[in-house]
Amino acid sequence: MNLSTLKKKKLSGEIITMLTAYDHNLAVLLDQAGVDVILVGDSLGMVVRGEEDTLKVTLDDMVYHTKMVRRGCQQALLIADMPFLSYQISPEQALQNAGRLVQEGGANGVKLEGGTPFLETIKKIITAGIPVMGHLGFTPQAVNQLGGYLVQGKAQEEAIHLLEEARKLEKAGVFAIVLEMVPADVAAKVRSELAVPIIGCGAGPFCDGQVLVTNDILGLYGKKPSFAKQYINLAELIEQALKKYLNEVRTKTFPDKEHSF
Repeated sequence: MNLSTLKKKKLSGEIITMLTAYDHNLAVLLDQAGVDVILVGDSLGMVVRGEEDTLKVTLDDMVYHTKMVRRGCQQALLIADMPFLSYQISPEQALQNAGRLVQEGGANGVKLEGGTPFLETIKKIITAGIPVMGHLGFTPQAVNQLGGYLVQGKAQEEAIHLLEEARKLEKAGVFAIVLEMVPADVAAKVRSELAVPIIGCGAGPFCDGQVLVTNDILGLYGKKPSFAKQYINLAELIEQALKKYLNEVRTKTFPDKEHSF
């Protein structure tokens, strides 16, 4: 999977699939299943570490987890989130940090949140040869400024501004844009107006692709957002297996002859 393939998918109307991974084992499973894009998301702050938001995740954290995912990712395009304060201070700092995610982490590209304030930063990273994915709508790193986990672009003026920001990102050179928590009709408008793939995250069915947190769809995270669909409850299955193991150990039925030397 590469940037050219993603563009061809949009042109042909073939839907792009994208999911998150934070470790080697999950990356292997996603890659073998045939997912197009694997995102090492700064959502690991919430999903892996149990924090309330993504703001405490550092660049070192992202490099560490991207390395693990890289080892299990053979076919999918691997994108790493740029965490809070890794690109907001200066374009020069942002380029250096994006470079670490590629050089040390093994990412094929990076994703960063926001529009107009970061256009020069995006251009600088792309000029250095690092692909950038944009992220508009609800931007988790701005959760305090936005006043919570709220749908963006509901008012007409907000929707117009969102489209303008998407156009600016496209002009700056991003290869795709994630739209998070945006009304479906607004996302459809953005998709129809832009040549780059639009990946929805709680943005309705009319995008060029969809992304969710893998732990949400597998039932491995207790705070699933309303727009995420749970396809299996692995937490329940794991609990059953653990209880069975504990019972067998306590009753001395494990280990048995089959599992002993």
